[in-house]
Amino acid sequence: MADFELQDSGSEFDSEDNSDAELQAAFERGDLKPGLNVEFSGQRNKINDITKLLAKAHAIRLDLPWVERLDMINNLAPLAPELAVQLEKHEQKRANQFKGNAKIPYVRPEEDPVLNDFKREMLFHRQAQSAVLEGIKRLHELGIKTRRPDDYFAEMAKSDEHMQKVRANLMAKQQGQAKSERIKQIREQRKMGKMLAKQTKVQREAEKKEMLDKLKKFRKGKLKNLDFLEDAKALESKQKQSADKRKLRNKKFGFGGKKKGLKRNTKSSAAGLDSEKSTRRQRGVKAGASVNKRLGKSRRMKAKGRK
Repeated sequence: MADFELQDSGSEFDSEDNSDAELQAAFERGDLKPGLNVEFSGQRNKINDITKLLAKAHAIRLDLPWVERLDMINNLAPLAPELAVQLEKHEQKRANQFKGNAKIPYVRPEEDPVLNDFKREMLFHRQAQSAVLEGIKRLHELGIKTRRPDDYFAEMAKSDEHMQKVRANLMAKQQGQAKSERIKQIREQRKMGKMLAKQTKVQREAEKKEMLDKLKKFRKGKLKNLDFLEDAKALESKQKQSADKRKLRNKKFGFGGKKKGLKRNTKSSAAGLDSEKSTRRQRGVKAGASVNKRLGKSRRMKAKGRK
């Protein structure tokens, strides 16, 4: 391709005015083409003044210790097994893409830009890993610590109030996740409980049907003993024990339902009417009846006559 640059007469532009003047002159000559550049057809003179370059490099060089520069020249770190496996999977995936799609032209692995990018990134990773391992070793040899001490304290970049809000937000998210997981577990347990209850019911019905069939066979004389009744009694006893356990649990823990708000005051309890009702219940007095009800006139006269 042809090189494009601003055409000049061998001298450099010293200022913007000179640059504008050269552009105006080139425009008057008709050398400017559509765009901002002019095609340069001449031969470029390459300047490689090694002496001046070395002198400039020596002038800007700072003679600092290695701990201030931290420059290193090292080899690549050994290829980790997981990286090797990842590279192999990437190569296989790329090969499968070429096989399964005829629209993509086949490219050899060593010329594949996608695969080469992956390998290049892996080389960067290995180079950095090697530099870190060797750099930490050299820092330790110089007596420089690379880990923060346990009793290290520093001023926080954020205020305590801000960090408290962040912590509260994180705690709320964790509690929400834990609650969600707990609800999922409860749902799964309920599903399992329903399935087990259904299986138990089906099993009991099958055992009952089997016992009735054996009883019919015994009545018809096909069976000579009643041993199956012993098994049925044992099963019934077991079911009775489980029912008794369920009764004890219901008596201890209740039957479920709403528990929240049962101890909350109501209009009647706040007025002291609930205590009067409970007293009447304890004495056996019916609702609506007065505790100290006055006797009738005839009964009062009879009581006076007895005295």
